[in-house]
Amino acid sequence: MPTAQKAAVIDELAGQLDRSQLTIVADYRGLKVTDLQGLRTVLRPLDAECRVSKNTLTLIAANRVGIEGMDDVLAGPTALVMAYGDVVGVSKAVSDFARTSRILTVRGGVMNNRLLAAPDVEAIASLPPREELLGRLVGMLVSPISRTLGVLGGPNRSVAYLLQARADQLGGGDSPEEAAAE
Repeated sequence: MPTAQKAAVIDELAGQLDRSQLTIVADYRGLKVTDLQGLRTVLRPLDAECRVSKNTLTLIAANRVGIEGMDDVLAGPTALVMAYGDVVGVSKAVSDFARTSRILTVRGGVMNNRLLAAPDVEAIASLPPREELLGRLVGMLVSPISRTLGVLGGPNRSVAYLLQARADQLGGGDSPEEAAAE
């Protein structure tokens, strides 16, 4: 039976795990406190947080919200990075931090109550940002419409070119506006 303090931590962790879109599990062994604070500072504007937690309490909280099988990734000192908003931006930030610090190691993650391996988290980090994906989607939706308009406008342009060529033949090259002005 956990103490009242541990029960409060479990409840808080369960709420955070349930609310997060992506949870990255990392090994922070050897990381300085200032480096960890730097990571937290980077994550704050991305609507994410980094938290150090005991593995047993994390496991109890995960089981409470329906996340099964976290035993494998919860070994040793564990930092949980929980993304509440843009998962791509947060995974990129963690990946960049792990690459520059060379100490933080991503063990895996949880997304939609499903476990992810470390390469899966890296794959999420390699996705383009949300704004770029939305731009591509809009471009794909607009492209057929603009092509259709171009095809429909083609005969009108052809008639205009034909009339201009005939006017050039008859009038010596003056455009209709110049001929009217003379």
